[in-house]
Amino acid sequence: MKIQSMNCAQISSLLKEMGQPAFRAKQVFSWLQKGAGSYDEMTNLPKDLREILAKEYPIYVPKAVRKQTSARDGTVKYLWELEDGNCVETVLMRYRYGNTVCVSSEVGCRMGCAFCASTLGGLVRKLEPHEILGQVLFTQKDSGLPVSHIVLMGIGEPLDNLDNVLRFLELVNDPAGLNISMRHISLSTCGLVPKIDELAAKKLQLTLSVSLHAPNDEIRNRLMPVNRAYPSEELLEACRRYYAATNRRISFEYAMIDGVNDRPRDAKELLRRLQGLPAHFNLIPLNHVEESPLRPSSREAIAAFQKILEDGGVTATVRRSLGGDIDASCGQLRKKYQKQTESK
Repeated sequence: MKIQSMNCAQISSLLKEMGQPAFRAKQVFSWLQKGAGSYDEMTNLPKDLREILAKEYPIYVPKAVRKQTSARDGTVKYLWELEDGNCVETVLMRYRYGNTVCVSSEVGCRMGCAFCASTLGGLVRKLEPHEILGQVLFTQKDSGLPVSHIVLMGIGEPLDNLDNVLRFLELVNDPAGLNISMRHISLSTCGLVPKIDELAAKKLQLTLSVSLHAPNDEIRNRLMPVNRAYPSEELLEACRRYYAATNRRISFEYAMIDGVNDRPRDAKELLRRLQGLPAHFNLIPLNHVEESPLRPSSREAIAAFQKILEDGGVTATVRRSLGGDIDASCGQLRKKYQKQTESK
């Protein structure tokens, strides 16, 4: 395990074996949580210790190979190159309540959702905890803006990489680190039912965001292959169990797709199926992906859909589109960069 993925107790055990005093672990952990790029920056450590750590436990820093800033709303999208040359995307979004970073959890994705660029090319590998954390640390460091909220909604399926995601959550929540509250973190899933139950057992106070995107199995099977393994009724029952275990309202992500899932009858069917489940609907105007024939719904269709849900007692908001001029949809910038580098 890389030292950047270790918690303070693990670093303490490592340094104890080196004969170092206990307080050194807190110093090293603090530096790593500030995004130190090398041990040379850790000026309160003895030089000989820094040299040993540099040799035995090297620090890896992601390299920003692309950075695009929206002229419309100030959203910043980073393409980070990792130690092995793979790339992942991170988006920094500015809101009235603070700055939110959307992080990736995998290089690529194997879920195959029809409307998402992240899944093109499949899954390459899962990210280590420090590679997820590094997106937050170095986005904050590069931008100079403090991060107050995190969404695990970038490239990859977080629950497909649950062990590493849980360690990332532990690190980012640590009072000696960024100390970001679980209530300021959202984790998005396409619906891996056993993993939702596993997460529920942890009783974390984060927000579970479920990518639903359809009112029934017929439509969801076409859009999301995962539905064939875990049909929507199984998914909704898992959401009910999650709410019972955590008392946290579920947030449903719903990409509005013209003529596919945006009709009044679709909204009414959702109301019937969600009866009794405290939920919030996040209606998302579809980001067009070049390789997909799917198109975004009209403003009128979205407004009508929202009204039906709200009249039925379900809170529904329309997500403000950010970064439309900088390939802000998941996977678009990585895909474009891959094409450019492959053509050279």
